[in-house]
Amino acid sequence: MLSSSSFVGRSVLTWLDYSPEEIRYLLDLSGKVKAEGKSGVVSQRFKGKTIALLFEKRSTRTRCAFETAFGEEGGYPVFLSTDDIQLGAKESLEDTAIVLGRMFSAIQFRGFKQHTAEVLAKYSGVPVYNGLTDLYHPTQALADIMTLEESFGNSKGKKLCYTGNGQNNVARSLMIICSKLGVHFSVICPPTLAPEAALVEKCQPLAASSGAKITVNQDFSELEGADAVYTDVWTSMGEEKKRDERIRMLTPYQVNAGLMAKTGRSDSIFLHCLPAVKGEEVTADVIDGEQSRAWDQAENRKHTIKAILLATLGVISG
Repeated sequence: MLSSSSFVGRSVLTWLDYSPEEIRYLLDLSGKVKAEGKSGVVSQRFKGKTIALLFEKRSTRTRCAFETAFGEEGGYPVFLSTDDIQLGAKESLEDTAIVLGRMFSAIQFRGFKQHTAEVLAKYSGVPVYNGLTDLYHPTQALADIMTLEESFGNSKGKKLCYTGNGQNNVARSLMIICSKLGVHFSVICPPTLAPEAALVEKCQPLAASSGAKITVNQDFSELEGADAVYTDVWTSMGEEKKRDERIRMLTPYQVNAGLMAKTGRSDSIFLHCLPAVKGEEVTADVIDGEQSRAWDQAENRKHTIKAILLATLGVISG
């Protein structure tokens, strides 16, 4: 049986580093944490602990989720932007990691390069959590699966279709976590924005082991029978110069009422990691409609992040 002790001191940089059983444990813990909050249970499990929240990129959900998850448990979160500290400027990234590791119980990093998160984890000596990088967004993907399961029960065997830019960090992280958990995952996108072959090849044996099916193509018939349709912004932070080109390429992939109807199901749900540009990747009637679970996803960021913190900081038992 999986023990909570197996998580202590570990970083969360990508779900490639975690087994299906470990991810399942964190999902179950997330549900317990959410139920505690809804019932009014107040704990102080992070009392005496601190977390450094490093942000190169602006954030609403990631920052608020980490700050509230840590703070309401009695811990002390410290927000640090690149205007506040020497993050690879007058001091090497390695030296910054060492210093932060001596002062904080954990570090969250949200920024441009996966390499930065990996260096922080290597040299700090404390758990490091990837709040978003160019390659992965693991805490988002965990909240996505939690939201899927709240709508349909266990996620294994469910079908999740992502449409739009298949190269972005959310699509990549969803492919990994779905491959591990047995969720059928389809990316519907232009060939020039497809996930790189190396990642697909890495996920295929994981999917074969879990019973998942991973597909990447332009065929909208993949939407048939989908439990969930997912999209993200077409132009991420730092890609503003590509906006016009992305609109031209991705307009056919917009999630609108017509596209949602292609699932052939009235109970299919719509997912979006937010923020959304209404009228581009999704129409307002979809994201604000009855099928949308985007706001549940946003809330679940907090519960899944708290579960990750509880497990990796070793303040739970069992």
